[in-house]
Amino acid sequence: MGSHFRKPNAEPAAQTPLASSQPQQAPQGTGSLPQQAAPQTQTYQSATTNPSSTGIAAGMSRIAQMNIPSPADPATPQQAAPQVESFQNPVVTPDQALEVQAVDQALQDPSFTTVFSPLDLEGQTPGEQAREAGVQPVISIRNLTKVYPAQPNKPALEDITLDIYPGEFVFLVGHSGSGKTTLLRSLMREVKPTSGSITVAGQNLMKIKNRKIPYLRRQMGIVFQDFKLLPNKTVAENVAFALECIGKPRGVIRSQVPEVLRLVGLGEKLNAMPDQLSGGEQQRVSVARAMVNRPPLLICDEPTGNLDPAISLGIMKLLERINRTGTTVVVATHDREMVDSMHRRVIALEAGHVVRDQERGGYGFYDAL
Repeated sequence: MGSHFRKPNAEPAAQTPLASSQPQQAPQGTGSLPQQAAPQTQTYQSATTNPSSTGIAAGMSRIAQMNIPSPADPATPQQAAPQVESFQNPVVTPDQALEVQAVDQALQDPSFTTVFSPLDLEGQTPGEQAREAGVQPVISIRNLTKVYPAQPNKPALEDITLDIYPGEFVFLVGHSGSGKTTLLRSLMREVKPTSGSITVAGQNLMKIKNRKIPYLRRQMGIVFQDFKLLPNKTVAENVAFALECIGKPRGVIRSQVPEVLRLVGLGEKLNAMPDQLSGGEQQRVSVARAMVNRPPLLICDEPTGNLDPAISLGIMKLLERINRTGTTVVVATHDREMVDSMHRRVIALEAGHVVRDQERGGYGFYDAL
């Protein structure tokens, strides 16, 4: 309230219409002005029926009689300044704080790296290390073009050429409609490009037979924006389903499922149903399901798109930890602050073209349209 009247010289002009117009609508006598929409509601009588300087003076007198405390008065409790949310220190609810704490505790577990092979970056990015060592890329794309029949004059992808090496963490950014999802679907062989070549994990996806596609996808973990959990199965059964589909023995499933859920901070939620979990917990189940088979490649399509900033931070920390243990991670995202803070490789798409490929890059000037 104090901030509304901090400059008394400027306030009378704002009060003049109230002081002058009220008597014109009311019967002869005094009336009540509408209450101010402010933290401390004040009701006061109209000062005068004369819309002149006398009304202004009366309005000033009324303001003075409201006994508004001075912000500098140490005996007056000050109104708390609103919290400003930021990526580094996001504002969280108590439930979100518990969820973030669970992720942090899981990431601090030294046994986390026992699921994967540790990787020492030695100050270099995995891509730089791989290129210097002559390692073959896990994803190799040459002059890739995809044209959908519904838009023959507007290719979804056009003449894309890039390499992604083992152990890299790559952000795929750009406007909606720039081709990010089409590129990810091409990597998963959900769509077949129109021309060019694309090789993933040593498989030529332009020539691969349909019966071999399921075996290709065993080399990938996939995390979706909308989680895609089976609603009639528990958390443990959702994760186990990924192993059952590839024929893993029951003993392996019984040992790996609890471990991977513990690593994502859900060790106590094995028997919970998906609708009993928060959005962040459901996404962690999705991450656990994607990594339970220890894939060399993890593909994430907007993994934090439906989550609050604090929970998004926990999910991205989890993906980063998985990447640091050797798994190649490709993330399509609109999360500007996340990309800018992590300083990983950034591939920017615009109208189906690669317009930027930058090591330790930032989001750039792209909006989530």
